[in-house]
Amino acid sequence: MRNIDHYIAGLPFASGERQGDVFNPSEGSVQAQVRFGTAADLERAVAAAREAQPAWAATNPQRRARVMFRFKELVEANMEDLALLLASEHGKVVADARGDVQRGLEVIEFSCGIPHSLKGEYTVGAGPGIDVYSMRQPLGIVAGITPFNFPAMIPMWMFGPAIACGNAFILKPSERDPSVPVRLAELMKEAGLPDGILQVVHGDKEMVDAIIEHPEIHAISFVGSSDIAQYIYAGGTARGKRVQAFGGAKNHGIVMPDADLDMVVNDLAGAAFGSAGERCMALPVVVPVGDRTANALREKLIPAIRALRVGVSTDAEAHYGPVVSAAHKARIENYIQMCADEGGELVIDGRNFTLQGHENGFFVGPTFFDHVKPSFRSYKEEIFGPVLQMVRAESFEEAVRLPSEHEYGNGVAIFTRNGHAAREFAARVNVGMVGINVPIPVPVAYHTFGGWKRSGFGDIDQHGPEGVRFWTKNKKVTQRWPDGSATGENAFVIPTMG
Repeated sequence: MRNIDHYIAGLPFASGERQGDVFNPSEGSVQAQVRFGTAADLERAVAAAREAQPAWAATNPQRRARVMFRFKELVEANMEDLALLLASEHGKVVADARGDVQRGLEVIEFSCGIPHSLKGEYTVGAGPGIDVYSMRQPLGIVAGITPFNFPAMIPMWMFGPAIACGNAFILKPSERDPSVPVRLAELMKEAGLPDGILQVVHGDKEMVDAIIEHPEIHAISFVGSSDIAQYIYAGGTARGKRVQAFGGAKNHGIVMPDADLDMVVNDLAGAAFGSAGERCMALPVVVPVGDRTANALREKLIPAIRALRVGVSTDAEAHYGPVVSAAHKARIENYIQMCADEGGELVIDGRNFTLQGHENGFFVGPTFFDHVKPSFRSYKEEIFGPVLQMVRAESFEEAVRLPSEHEYGNGVAIFTRNGHAAREFAARVNVGMVGINVPIPVPVAYHTFGGWKRSGFGDIDQHGPEGVRFWTKNKKVTQRWPDGSATGENAFVIPTMG
């Protein structure tokens, strides 16, 4: 049985009596075991970071950027191996796994421009002979806690900017698919990153609590469920840490009567069911405006959903693969039953899906509900699976209100040919990321990512300029250089107001 160790001070570190199973979701079998670390293991990583970080912070930004350039080249050279490894532990098909890696690399590409991003502001002559300037400096030792659904992308979203800014980064990845994060750390070392600047510790709540409580970890970035996000945000900020914590989602796709329904159906097939719906930016709720729109959309959706191919992660023809675990499969199927019990019309039921030769795999077929009501618990909560719910709206106003009043506020999309309606919707909807004829509105790497309400805790979003601000502190300097003629008591005078 393969063991997955911590990665501390540039080397594998085998510690921890407790271990967790890492499954092959396509087979339903255990393929490895990952060690669950303790506070002592975290302390070992902090000690290595403490020793390495000052010299890394003192390295000029251009040289730090060169490490990022080399890392990017190494990841691209190892893309296929990384994608296969990722797919084997997560279950997503290899094409999705490549996309996972690629979207992470886009933030690494942004981090290659860190010399520009770290430039401060400068004012000449703010007062008589006085100049004012600012500089961005690293926080020191920081940490990231990442989810199972994007084991390459989200770690790179975090550690790329953090390390480029001069911090030492400790990563606690999901225990469900931990191999790719370790491999990324190894590639960073190969790219020239000093030992102790990027380390990986594995574990469960015990390790999370150790990160929250450690006094030398100055910032935490988290992505996962909203309850855990709130827990980490509260615990970290109470201890004086900077925290960004991103939680769950229930993203809506608004379909106006003038929308191109063929385009909508194609987009929904990917946005609702791609990666088995295990994405915080998935589109699990479709909101057609008016019954005529709803009926026409339903008629087109049914054959498109039935045509989706579910297969093992290595099936190049599959649209999506298994979900990550047996427990998650059971959770999704419970939500399907819940929605049916609440009165939703179960148009397509994916619970009885089996794949010949892979009967023990964690597969859930595509599922489609119509006539779902906002009062349903299954509508209010995040299912995180290949389940699409249709909630019919009578008007544009109701279509704006549904996502605006939902407790989650991660992403939303509107499908329309009407520029005024799109502009009005984007301005009024109470959601953090908006797509206009774009089903999954994840901003490009040089912008920023983050939701509102219970989808995001903290004031600063991920990657882009916001990411640089999160991983640095801003120092302001006011300077005056005397001309040398002053002597005695007048050699140095502190300026006063007046």
